Amino acid sequence: MIAQLGKNYADGCDKLIKGADLLQMACDEVRTAQRIIGGKMVYLECEDTPKLIDFYTSNGFREFSRRPLDKDEEDSFNAKHLVQMLKYLD
Repeated sequence: MIAQLGKNYADGCDKLIKGADLLQMACDEVRTAQRIIGGKMVYLECEDTPKLIDFYTSNGFREFSRRPLDKDEEDSFNAKHLVQMLKYLD
């Protein structure tokens, strides 16, 4: 599971690396772990916003479910659920 992925948009820092490149680096790390411990899927959860869904879909992820927020997550998100997405690693 990719626990958290984010970019700093302050002071032009968002120009240093593209989101797709950052996501690719995270998936490359998962592939390294995959070779060591096995597995075929990358799993993530994200907020239900069109921009995020489009970003992950354009990078090979597919939505498979939505999970209601846990009590301790309710103050962190504007929605009542998180979108769960998978990507198959070949």
